Amino acid sequence: MVTVSGGRVGSGRSLAVWRVPRTRGAASGVLLVLLGAWGALVPFIGPHFGYAYTPNQTWTMTAGRLWLEVVPGAVAVLGGLILIGGTSRAIGLWAGWLTAVAGAWFAVGPVISRLWGGQPQPGSPVGGSTVTSVVEEIGFFTGLGVVIVFLAATALGRFSVVGVKETLAAAAAAEPVIEELPAVEPQETTEMPRETGEARHAADTTRIRRVEKEKAPVENGSDVSR
Repeated sequence: MVTVSGGRVGSGRSLAVWRVPRTRGAASGVLLVLLGAWGALVPFIGPHFGYAYTPNQTWTMTAGRLWLEVVPGAVAVLGGLILIGGTSRAIGLWAGWLTAVAGAWFAVGPVISRLWGGQPQPGSPVGGSTVTSVVEEIGFFTGLGVVIVFLAATALGRFSVVGVKETLAAAAAAEPVIEELPAVEPQETTEMPRETGEARHAADTTRIRRVEKEKAPVENGSDVSR
């Protein structure tokens, strides 16, 4: 706060710039929540439809399913929820990067998992044909991760750009807002103003001189008659 001419002036320019509408990341957030939920749940429900990786069993937890599907899926859901309700540019950017990392882990996690034990930890596609195996790999890992990274990049772009509404809000916040202070009523005083006293003194002096001039001839006449 800065005081100017008896009032307090505040500026919220930086705060206004970092605020964004709630709808800024809503669309990307909803899609990321759906994709994250798909990535985390499909290994447990996919075997019902013959769409799975080994082990081809429903609701069976393995290390590969936990670290390569459940964890990145939960992270993507979390980032999507933050994007849906985010009104801060900083939080939106953080959520965008969080979901981007989750998508990248979906895409490259199965390859990196070979370093853990020499074999791909997610297992092998159960599809009987090459086409089915490719579709399963795209839907479980590679394609899912690419789509999540794309949506995360879209959200990052939307949260990075300062729109017209934010610019106008920042300009309005930058204008000084002066708070009016209560008016001070004039106080009555019994002291005579200096100018009035001097004027009265001058008038009294003039009156005394006039009286003295009037008395002078009278006194002179009395002297002569004597």
